[in-house]
Amino acid sequence: MCGRYAASRRPEDLAGIFEIEKWEPEETLEPDYNVAPTKEVYAVLDRPPKDADDPRPVRQLRTLKWGLVPSWSKTPEGGARMINARAETVHEKPSYRRAFASRRCILPADGYYEWVTGKQERELEAEGKKKRPRKQPYFVTPADGSVFAMAGLYEFWRDRTLPDDHPRAWWVTCSVITTEAETSALAVAPAEGPHSLAEIHPRMPLMLTPDRWDAWLDPSRTDPEDLRGLLAPPPPGLMRAYPVTTAVSNVRNNGPELLKELAAPEEGTLF
Repeated sequence: MCGRYAASRRPEDLAGIFEIEKWEPEETLEPDYNVAPTKEVYAVLDRPPKDADDPRPVRQLRTLKWGLVPSWSKTPEGGARMINARAETVHEKPSYRRAFASRRCILPADGYYEWVTGKQERELEAEGKKKRPRKQPYFVTPADGSVFAMAGLYEFWRDRTLPDDHPRAWWVTCSVITTEAETSALAVAPAEGPHSLAEIHPRMPLMLTPDRWDAWLDPSRTDPEDLRGLLAPPPPGLMRAYPVTTAVSNVRNNGPELLKELAAPEEGTLF
């Protein structure tokens, strides 16, 4: 799954990476090293600009709320639970299939966090002893330092309790597509700890390599079977993972220190 990630790149940098044609300076977000559900996040999408005479899709950098609210929802309350969409079923689930067909995006990240229950804690659980598991967070990121381009979906939701001209009359929300975690060896693995992403968690965000960006964002591609071919996992061996401070487990903590690599898992959380 993807429940937390880091996104520190400036819009100017993202504009160059993704060949952005349009972005609004007033939508600039501060670097976020602990992105959590319901936060505003950057999304790259191809769509005609609002009120434009030219119907040609334009590559845009937009800010969306993480947690998809389907257009048919009566309230937005379920959005916080719809942060992930499974690649295996995204084409058929009522909440995602319309967005999958025509509203796909890329959510740029530095990488994502995932938590592993420590060996000692797992042994206590196996023995039936009640103790709250102490989990070690790992940061998963491209080994070459490139952007982690997560496949995503976005949707529009109209708040019918507000007038048309109200700034919050329309919500634009998004979800991260996840896939089975890689079982192959990490490009760089920690000395102590997991040596594959599957050893950290059975799911991971679907990373799109640059050769798939244009096809994924193209709104003219609407055939679900054609689009499912874009959901194949990236080549193995592109990622690294390393332990980071347990401070990231508190969403109130936010700063570049959360990405600092630890020499070993913190005491009590040994893999």
